[in-house]
Amino acid sequence: MTSTTTTAPDHRPRGLWYAAGTLLSAAAGAGVGHLVAGFVSPESSPVLAVGSTVIDLTPTPVKEWAVAQFGTADKPILVGSVAIVTLLLAGGIGLVARGRRNIGLALLGALAFTATVAAVLRPTSGPVDVLPGLATVGVGVGAGAWFLGLLDRWGQADRDPAAGAGPDTSAPADGSSNRRNVLAAAAGLGALAATGGALGQVVTRGGSASTVTLPVAAEPLGALPQGLEAKVRGISAFRTPNNAFYRIDTALVIPRVSTDGWSLTIDGDVDKPFEISFEELLKMPMVEADITLTCVSNEVGGQYVGAARWLGVRTKDLLERAGVRPGVDQILSHSTEGMTISTPIQALTDDRNALVAIGMNGQPLPAVHGFPARLVTPGLYGFVGATKWLNRMEATTYAAKRAYWTERDWAIDGPILTQARIDTPRGLNRVKGGKVVIGGVAWAQHRGIEKVELRIDGGEWQTVELGPDAGIDYWRQWYLEWDAKPGRHDLTVRATDKTGEAQPEKRTTPFPDGARGWHSIVVIVE
Repeated sequence: MTSTTTTAPDHRPRGLWYAAGTLLSAAAGAGVGHLVAGFVSPESSPVLAVGSTVIDLTPTPVKEWAVAQFGTADKPILVGSVAIVTLLLAGGIGLVARGRRNIGLALLGALAFTATVAAVLRPTSGPVDVLPGLATVGVGVGAGAWFLGLLDRWGQADRDPAAGAGPDTSAPADGSSNRRNVLAAAAGLGALAATGGALGQVVTRGGSASTVTLPVAAEPLGALPQGLEAKVRGISAFRTPNNAFYRIDTALVIPRVSTDGWSLTIDGDVDKPFEISFEELLKMPMVEADITLTCVSNEVGGQYVGAARWLGVRTKDLLERAGVRPGVDQILSHSTEGMTISTPIQALTDDRNALVAIGMNGQPLPAVHGFPARLVTPGLYGFVGATKWLNRMEATTYAAKRAYWTERDWAIDGPILTQARIDTPRGLNRVKGGKVVIGGVAWAQHRGIEKVELRIDGGEWQTVELGPDAGIDYWRQWYLEWDAKPGRHDLTVRATDKTGEAQPEKRTTPFPDGARGWHSIVVIVE
């Protein structure tokens, strides 16, 4: 006689329901954590803290690839990628929790706790930075346990209607009530995630400059000359508007800095370290300077360059007041969000207009460009001379201290290389034959542009017309009128600085000290 063993059918909802439950619970926890961070410390937001850690751990070639491929969209893409990976992991944990509840919830808590660890390990972290992570853990695990319990009751109702009905004896005994509860809970968790994230974004917006009244410069500059933009359509404006100025930094959230609590510390190897408030800084002699900034990540022909009129205090005056001691070869500047940048002491103490800037194009610094104060150093790439959200300048040596980018093998010094760019016509554009104006910009900060030359189809170099001159620290517009014939044409531009040095032909990548090479485009004339 043979015996048969039968296995009772599994009436629990499919695993995808459990995966969706832990995914939504993790999202709700992250949303609440982001909202809490908005009130206590925006940089400690769960996704942003993990994202910042990912940025710090990412190899330099990968960072350069991301900047080249995605430009200023690299940060949203990074944050989105971190969120997607986290949610996928949370969903996988739900499959584990379906059969092993305690292990699944422990894994969900561990996943959420990584945000707490990332926030606490930030260079500028404080005791309150633990709160958003703890909120994420508490809400995520609590919501997960609650939602998975609803799924269990749904399955019990399918197997045993009386058992699944729970304390509500008036509920239908076919499981439909439990299914509706699950759907309502899912919608509620989704709404909590979305609402927390949205409100957190509102709260974490950067500091406001609306109450700042800029002082007048000791020797105000005259108005900038009229640029070529009215004459040459498509050329870069002679002065870059604040809202069009490029932004490259590692901050995933704009630091929220109030002028009331802000101060700048000058210390390190100095005779008289001091701290100056924003109000005291405004009372110092102000300098206006027309300066073009360039990012070292700018590829040949790239857009990471902009020109503005800056207002601020000379770094030379501040460092002289502190009394920098002999042997100091760098100023290690610190940002409120933890960035460190090393600048050669010579560049901050010679006769150039290196500034602790508080104004940009006649307005207080926008939050995205360093409000309330930043470094602006003519002739140096931003990674060694343009610290945003500045709050400390430390006199030291390159042997003693390494900055963020030098730790990642970028060059110690960063003089801006001579470059010229074709703005119009655009590469691969189709233009009508006849008179075509070719135009663009060229820069060689702290040396100045002597001439710009254009070559068409490998022919002779032609010297182009230069636009107005606002000094050696500012870019020059240029243009050439061309009698364009039908066909495919190659346009190449090169510049020569006022030392007589022409930019080299051979292309190099930006790493480790800036891109080199001539900018060339192809146009089709019809």
